[in-house]
Amino acid sequence: MVKMWTNTLWRPIKLFIILNIAAVVACSSPPPAQVADRQQPPSRKILIHTVAPNETLYSISWRYGLDFRELARHNGIGPPYTIYASQQLRLDVDDASKRKPPPAIAAREPAPQPARPSTREAETVKRPAPTAPVKPPRSENKTPSVSDNKPPPKLTGAVTWQWPARGNVIAGFSSSSGLNKGIDISGKLGEPVVAAADGYVVYAGTGLRGYGKLVIVKHNETFLSAYAHNRALRVQEGESVKGGQQIAELGSSGTDKEKLHFEIRRDGKPVNPLTYLPKR
Repeated sequence: MVKMWTNTLWRPIKLFIILNIAAVVACSSPPPAQVADRQQPPSRKILIHTVAPNETLYSISWRYGLDFRELARHNGIGPPYTIYASQQLRLDVDDASKRKPPPAIAAREPAPQPARPSTREAETVKRPAPTAPVKPPRSENKTPSVSDNKPPPKLTGAVTWQWPARGNVIAGFSSSSGLNKGIDISGKLGEPVVAAADGYVVYAGTGLRGYGKLVIVKHNETFLSAYAHNRALRVQEGESVKGGQQIAELGSSGTDKEKLHFEIRRDGKPVNPLTYLPKR
């Protein structure tokens, strides 16, 4: 009887001790790491771009935030910057600019020239029969991604900017986060989109994801401007335009709202368009 009473009294005490020990162990163990606290893998930098049909050097440099002149120089491409489908372009422009130039090679003494034969000996030497000139091998990819037979016009002087659409600014330039590399201008479907300054069209198409139907205009060797999310394009690549000339119709391609996304790039880098557009 005493033993049974002792066991009955000991059970709740034993259960109380076990529960306390479990609580102490749970508190002492570290909480599981959150996803945001875990070490993230490093981002992979794209070093090579394979040219797709209808891409231009300007659209590729725009996509990667590069100066078209540096990208062309880095890949040995001269004006008018014609590129070809399936051509591979190196994008490590910044890395190349940091590299030190190779050391100069010391000049070598010229190799001794063999003695020239006399006139009589030269007459007895048989001359080889003339052969047809050897043509260099043709490259497999010789179709330009953009056909432009005439050279682009040379643009010099200052750029006189004007607004590309009549609506209000509904989203401003964001230099810190980089989410908005330009400004968004409200508007209605089909309203005119005009060139913000004189220049010529270096890209017109849908090859840049997130821009919809896009037009890029070159104004001089420093400035380019872009007009995105259009419903329709009114110009073609290689076409000269005047400031105020309609180049597209406002739309919602590549986005869920009718608006114009407008960007200005200076030496390949995004800048705030409101710094250059006139005050309203």
